[in-house]
Amino acid sequence: MSPREQNEKRFKKWENLKDGGRLYRRTVAGQRGWEAVYCKQVDGKEQTVKFWQEIFDERGNLWETHEKYPVDKGHKQA
Repeated sequence: MSPREQNEKRFKKWENLKDGGRLYRRTVAGQRGWEAVYCKQVDGKEQTVKFWQEIFDERGNLWETHEKYPVDKGHKQA
């Protein structure tokens, strides 16, 4: 299975970027109505450029982000 097929299987939503890469998103329901959205940006060769997590409260407000790749910057409140 190619990297693109693996990403499409794992991340059900994506958008094509102007530079030939893609931005993949996957939403996971959390406790108490919150959601985590995992975001993965890849280049045209499907190599990971950036990976981060966004946490939304029950109203859909962005609560915090956590950039994990290329450097783990920890959680940052919005």
